Amino acid sequence: MTTIDIRYLFRLPDNREEVVDVHLDRQSLDLLNDMPANMPYWTDLDFHRCPNCLLTVESNPHCPVAVRFIKLLEIFENLLSYDEIHVDITTPQRVTSRQTTAQKAVSSLMGLIMATSGCPHMDFFKPMARFHLPLANAEETVYRATSMYLLAQYFLQREGKEADMELEGLKRIYSNIQIINESMAERLRAISEKDVALNSLAILDIFAQSLTFMIEDSLEEVRYLFEPYFRRH
Repeated sequence: MTTIDIRYLFRLPDNREEVVDVHLDRQSLDLLNDMPANMPYWTDLDFHRCPNCLLTVESNPHCPVAVRFIKLLEIFENLLSYDEIHVDITTPQRVTSRQTTAQKAVSSLMGLIMATSGCPHMDFFKPMARFHLPLANAEETVYRATSMYLLAQYFLQREGKEADMELEGLKRIYSNIQIINESMAERLRAISEKDVALNSLAILDIFAQSLTFMIEDSLEEVRYLFEPYFRRH
């Protein structure tokens, strides 16, 4: 089995180094990292379960996203959101290095993990995980998400299916993501007084809200990038 391997190396304020390796199946883009031996109670599927959850307790007794957050919470339990850390992210294509806040570094890793965790609502983001862009900002995320969705519509149309050029489906996808973010935040509040994980999740939720707003505004904020196409018609 061939894999796509991504490494996040964190240098913390006390000079400790923590490494999180993410291993993805190259074809399915499923997260292949070993599951924790012991599942804490807050990973139970029914603990602050998402209202839009598509899983059953019988087949999935634990929330796939929560299970993948266990290691992150252990690593960052003693940090505050605005603590300065250094992060090196190694993907098959490049190395990204940056001095940044804990919440921004963790948010980038969280997004990758959530997209590949096995949550059915998150599966739509696997193409973005395949071409992971570490530490992306809101504008980059909007551009990548809409481009990804429109490419999916191209493939659907090639198969004789209806293409959604109005991005209504993308809005529904992000609406579900916001619900998941809210429920996951409830899980985290129930178990931890630390704010790194919560604020990292909040960054992802801001990105989700930004995309919804920009779609409703016909993506006018990025329309200027495509002026050369308009000049040809």
